[in-house]
Amino acid sequence: MIVIDGSYGEGGGQILRTSVALSVITGKPVKIVKIRANRPNPGLRPQHLHGILALKELSNARVKGAQVGSTVLEFIPGKARAKHIRVPIKTAGSVTLVLQALLPAMAFTGGSFEVTGGTDVPWSPPVDYLRNVTLFALEKMGLKVELEIRRRGHYPKGGGLVVGKVEPWEGRRPLKALEWSRIERFAGISHATNLPAHVAGRQAKAAEERLRELYRVPVEIETEVSRSLGPGSGIVVWAETDELRLGGDALGKRGKPAEVVGREAAEELIAQLTPGKAADKFLGDQLIPFLAFAGGEIGVAEITNHLLTNVWVVERFLGKVFEVEGEVGEPGRVRVVRKAEP
Repeated sequence: MIVIDGSYGEGGGQILRTSVALSVITGKPVKIVKIRANRPNPGLRPQHLHGILALKELSNARVKGAQVGSTVLEFIPGKARAKHIRVPIKTAGSVTLVLQALLPAMAFTGGSFEVTGGTDVPWSPPVDYLRNVTLFALEKMGLKVELEIRRRGHYPKGGGLVVGKVEPWEGRRPLKALEWSRIERFAGISHATNLPAHVAGRQAKAAEERLRELYRVPVEIETEVSRSLGPGSGIVVWAETDELRLGGDALGKRGKPAEVVGREAAEELIAQLTPGKAADKFLGDQLIPFLAFAGGEIGVAEITNHLLTNVWVVERFLGKVFEVEGEVGEPGRVRVVRKAEP
């Protein structure tokens, strides 16, 4: 049984998600100890639990310690096969973090999913980023994922609904994307839920104006107005380059002007574009489990603790796979030196 120290490096939920996904892919049992030990509220939180239970169902696993607050988890996978996985998060727990656990494993089985919870919530990628930036990169690696946002969900009520399906990852293609040399266009989605339509419009306008100050390429930001359990707004903008897409995002909150939200997303995107690398810092860390099996090399706008922790977890299961160049907080490069087989 592989034993993973859950307090290692960045020490958050990513260790759990990657460990349990790799356990399903490789068939190797895993024991995770000291789960989130250095956090103010250590142990499993509800959204981590939902990801684990989804992978338990996908792989007919035996699990010990799968309850909120648990600091030790044992996961013994069975035979994984294609299924329709339903994940009913009753709160605004992040839909995208559950999918970060589910998608690497589902890549090897295929199947479909239906996840309710928070689509646009703090401390996790917004669902529009996942759909338009992450899945765009995965498709270049030969993995096809369809994802549809049926309903938005914001903190604290949640109630968002995301459905989709994953084709089995038959033709794995290495990804080589080091630096971008040309931006084709900017695109984005600005949304307002249970709020006046002008909120989405003002967010979009502010982001567009900021991007146009620096770049002379087309900017096309869609606006979306919807209803759900509670109010909320947000915007995701991305740059379509000759390599991959890089993204920036921001969430609205009470008392925060829509113009500030739009500019914040644009500023984050500009910061990710400035080093000239093909992947932004968020995408770099999300691609690690997939790169291990596809091979290739990517340039990232920033080497983060998240990325290094993800590399460490992958190599506990698969042995030496990656070479990472660059210091934390600086631009860098991640290269697959030995492609893994599932």
